[in-house]
Amino acid sequence: MPSMTLITKIHAALERYHGLKRSRKARGNPLDELILTILSQNTSDINSRRAFHMLRQVMPTWEEAHRSSVRKVAESIDSGGLANLKAARIKAVLDRIHREQGHFDLSFLRDLSDEEVKAYLFRFNGIGPKTVACVLLFSLGKPAFPVDTHVYRVTKRLGLVNDKASPERAQALLESMVPPALYYSMHMNLVEHGRKTCKPHAPLCHICPLSKLCAYVR
Repeated sequence: MPSMTLITKIHAALERYHGLKRSRKARGNPLDELILTILSQNTSDINSRRAFHMLRQVMPTWEEAHRSSVRKVAESIDSGGLANLKAARIKAVLDRIHREQGHFDLSFLRDLSDEEVKAYLFRFNGIGPKTVACVLLFSLGKPAFPVDTHVYRVTKRLGLVNDKASPERAQALLESMVPPALYYSMHMNLVEHGRKTCKPHAPLCHICPLSKLCAYVR
C-alpha cells in the first residue's frame, strides 16, 4: 500500500495546482444527486448534467417523472446516452421510493449512519459503489471517495491503485488509504486533473505537478 507520505505529497501538489476544494454544506433532496449520478454512468459530466437539466425542465418534480412512462423519461434524457436503460433505472428507483414512502424526499438519509445509508441505497437495482459514494459525499456531507473514470485513470497512473483493480476495488482502496478529511478536496482535484492534465490519450506529463511522484512517468 502507498505510504501516507506519498498520499500527503500528492494531495498537497494537487491543491497547489488546482486549489483547495471545500465541501458544500449538505442541502436539498438527496434524490437529486442519486438521479444525477445514475445519468452520469458511462457518459461525460457535461452530457449527464445536460440530461438532468432537460429532465427537470420537462418534468419539474419527481412526482411527474414517476407518473410518466419510461419512454417519455428516456426522450427527456436522450442527450445523456443510454437513455432507455437509464430511464428504466430511474423509473424503478422512483417507483420503489413512492411505494415505500408515498413521497420522494430522501432527506431522512441525513439522520442515518453511513452504513445505514449504504444499505438503503444498495437495495436499488443498478446502484453501485460510485453512485452511493456520490450521494454520501455531495448530498449528505458524509465521508466517501467516489471513483469515476478520471479518478480511476489518474490513481492507476500514479501507482496508488493496482492496474488490474476494478473501479469498485479502487474505491475501497482509496477510502482505506486517504484520510477522510482529505476525501472531498482530493477527489475533486483528481477529477479536475484527469480532465485537464492527465488526459486519457495524451497526458500532459511535461507540465504535470505530479510527474516526480508518478509511476506512469517513471
